Amino acid sequence: MQSKHIVIVGGTSGSGRVLVRRFSEGQNRISLLGRHPSPEVQQQMPGVQFYQVELGNTSDVLKVIQKIVADNGKISHLIFYQRFRGSGDKWEGELQISLTATNLFIESCTDLFDGSDENSIVVVSSTAGHLIHIEQPVGYHVAKAGLNQMVRYYAVLLGSRGIRVNCVSPSTVIKEEAQQYCAEQEGLRKVYETITPLSRMGKAEDIADVIEFLCSAKSSFITGQEIIVDGGLSLIGQSTLAMQLGNPDSIKKS
Repeated sequence: MQSKHIVIVGGTSGSGRVLVRRFSEGQNRISLLGRHPSPEVQQQMPGVQFYQVELGNTSDVLKVIQKIVADNGKISHLIFYQRFRGSGDKWEGELQISLTATNLFIESCTDLFDGSDENSIVVVSSTAGHLIHIEQPVGYHVAKAGLNQMVRYYAVLLGSRGIRVNCVSPSTVIKEEAQQYCAEQEGLRKVYETITPLSRMGKAEDIADVIEFLCSAKSSFITGQEIIVDGGLSLIGQSTLAMQLGNPDSIKKS
């Protein structure tokens, strides 16, 4: 099987790291882009080349795109994990890193795909594109909603080129690096198990599974879609949530 060149923007932790590991095990070429070096990922995963880039700098982005194609060839899949984690203005930062950088990458990479039948772009969004996560700033919500619409736009625009564009919207996920913390938060874990139809919290592997599917031939006729990966939590109405929290057995008995 011929190896693929997979570009992952962000993704040095959580489900991103799980996904990088899987693509690495498949003997693919992975260009991993981020603000900070990731020696752990590079040392432990063959085929992974890390590129340090400031996503808020247009010149840096354009240079790194030229570099990764020169190093690893044309692109098979383009995956976006990044979000703003700086100390500056949160509104400007969220829009710049989530929306502007993603748009710049897609526009600059359109002619750099390898033309295979599986070419795809996957954007990791969030249920905050529809719901309110009060612990996150308003710019985060607006950026995620914007990404969802951007996915639909580019799915239509790039469809004739054979490039599929989809997004994955997770809810709260237990990352590998936070497993011990979550294990110690028994009360919080039980709340999620109570209110989530699938009776558990999400795992990093759950998100990686969906992205891997969207980058495969098995999703060859899927484009412009948002796949919500939250165990069914976003399906539950307020009154039902209130009943479940007040009486956890109420739904099971109905």
